Amino acid sequence: MANETQLQQLRDLGAATVYEAQGAKGALDSGMKPIDPTVRLAGPALTVDARPSDNLILHYAAQKARPGDVLVVDAKGFMEAGPWGDVLTIQAMKRGIAGLVINGCVRDANLIIDLGFPVFCRGLSIKGTGKNQPGKVNVPIVMGDVLINPGDIIVGDRDGLVVVAQGEVESAIASSLAREEKEAKQRKAIEEGATTADLLNLTETLKRFGLV
Repeated sequence: MANETQLQQLRDLGAATVYEAQGAKGALDSGMKPIDPTVRLAGPALTVDARPSDNLILHYAAQKARPGDVLVVDAKGFMEAGPWGDVLTIQAMKRGIAGLVINGCVRDANLIIDLGFPVFCRGLSIKGTGKNQPGKVNVPIVMGDVLINPGDIIVGDRDGLVVVAQGEVESAIASSLAREEKEAKQRKAIEEGATTADLLNLTETLKRFGLV
C-alpha cells in the first residue's frame, strides 16, 4: 500500500509524467476528465462494478470505503443517467473518500465543484437512476484497455488519469522523478539556445525526409 508521502509525490508529479515514466501504460482514455480542471487526485482504488442506470451499489461502496480511497466505478460508459450527485458527494467527503472516477456520468456538477470533491467522469447527465440492481465491490474491473485491481493507485489531474499497479509504486515514482530531472535539463538547454530536434536527436530523421 502506498504511503501518504508517495501519494503526494504522485499527485505532484501528475498523470502525464507518471504515464510516460512507467512505460506509457495505465492511461485511461481521453474521454475521462475532471469536472473541475483544477483538481489533482492520488489514492488507492476501491473498485466498483455497477449496472448502467442504477446506483444502489454506489451507496454501499460509499459506506465501505476507507479514508483516502478513490471510488473507481465501472458504470459501463452509460451516458443517459447520473448515478452520482451532491448527496453522495457529501457522504463521501464525510467518510474521507479522496475522489471519484466513474466510467459514466454524474450530475449536480456545480455543487460538487463548490464542495471541492475531485470527480473524473465521462460526462454529465441530469437523469436519475434506479436503486434495484446489485453490483460488486473490490473486484478487478476494466476501463477501456486498462485493468484496475482493488488497491491500485489512481493518479488524476486536468490531463487525465493513469493507474499505477500496487507493486510498482516505488519504481513509478523513481522513474517519474528521473523524467522530471531530464525535462528540467531540456528546458534549461532550450533557454540557452538548443532546439528540441537537437535534444531528441531528430536532426538526421528530419534530413532523411528533406525537412532541413
